[in-house]
Amino acid sequence: MTIKKFQGKTREEAIEKAKAELGENAVVMNIKEIKPKGIFSSLKKSTFEVTAAMEEKEDKVDSGTALRNVQKMHETINVAADENIKIPLKVEEPMDQAKAEQSAIEFLKRNADLLQRENPKKEADSTKRTERIEEKLENLQNILEKQYSENQEREKEEQEFMKAAGSKKNENLAFIKVLYETLIDNEVHEKYVNQILDELEKVNWNGNSVDYILSNVYQKMILKFGTPQGIDLTGKKPKILFFVGPTGVGKTTTIAKVASWLKVDQGRKVAFLTADTYRIAAAEQLRTYANILDTPLNIIYSSEELNEAVEKLKDFDVILVDTAGFSHKNQEQKADIKKLIQNVDIHYDSEVYLVLSATTKYKDLMEISDVYKEISDYKIIFTKLDETTTYGSILNIKLYSNAEVSYITNGQNVPDDIEVFNSQKIVKRLLGGR
Repeated sequence: MTIKKFQGKTREEAIEKAKAELGENAVVMNIKEIKPKGIFSSLKKSTFEVTAAMEEKEDKVDSGTALRNVQKMHETINVAADENIKIPLKVEEPMDQAKAEQSAIEFLKRNADLLQRENPKKEADSTKRTERIEEKLENLQNILEKQYSENQEREKEEQEFMKAAGSKKNENLAFIKVLYETLIDNEVHEKYVNQILDELEKVNWNGNSVDYILSNVYQKMILKFGTPQGIDLTGKKPKILFFVGPTGVGKTTTIAKVASWLKVDQGRKVAFLTADTYRIAAAEQLRTYANILDTPLNIIYSSEELNEAVEKLKDFDVILVDTAGFSHKNQEQKADIKKLIQNVDIHYDSEVYLVLSATTKYKDLMEISDVYKEISDYKIIFTKLDETTTYGSILNIKLYSNAEVSYITNGQNVPDDIEVFNSQKIVKRLLGGR
């Protein structure tokens, strides 16, 4: 018989794994729930372990032959003794009563004087020894009473301390549970919530205040976001900034906000290029912003035209390139964007910004992130924070992609509703603050 163990998130999953390997005739011998370990195990999900067996063919034994062999063996045993066995009996003669009494009298006579001399001395020694023992017992009693009194005081203090510590521990556990539920409600993925709580286990959380726990979590979450950097225009000119992302996330409006901030607040010379030839209104929308900001706009259709346009705009500080939004499942458009970005002349510095909506589901964000990672490394701009009440997706995609979150936008106003990502502000929101 072959016996193996299989694990799964559910009983059914573990049983399916067992049958997949051992076959449909596998026998389930035991199902055990494996509960997560650690201080915060009650906040995590259990897994299941199935012990399954597969019957194997065994050689059969002829029961009739075995029985005949046993009988034959018994027939060959000789149970008769070789010779007669005799057990000798020892007989003791009874002692003469008169002789016994005479022997006792003689023993008493011989030892009478000795007994008279020894008894007084033994009695005196016994009295002194008894007095010493009583004295020691009295001293020992005093010592024990003192120790007992001290122990009582110590136990009382320890009980009070443990009561206070237990109360603090229960209070902290209740707070951590609230913290867990708050992060989940803010749509932080359970995987990352558990990571945060696992890190919390490494500190002496049960001996510290709730403020200490909150401060520790707050600091660790800020460190997970890192320090965001704005657009860096040092180095070669012009700096080419590509804005990529799915349809409907607000790329064109975001480009207008960035351009306005660079020109009005930073005094930079800004130009527009658009490669979005799929949407009829895309170029016209960007042209409206270009006219307002008094900046040039060129439409390009290939990577070759991109380099030619950049060469004409070499006196500008920064060129913002609007690209076509496409579904992350559209391979043809993905290839076009990849070629456009990767064929930039090596004489120019470029950066890619992936524009994502904070209202997009985390599962979709992961797929989008993976698709654009195949095109180029990127920094992230999150839009539409004004259209959601939960910000967990920002932390989720930061930890999933390990890409820098550079900017956020929270409205349609140009150029007001954009700012450099403030990790402290977002972490406060994720922890239930304002």
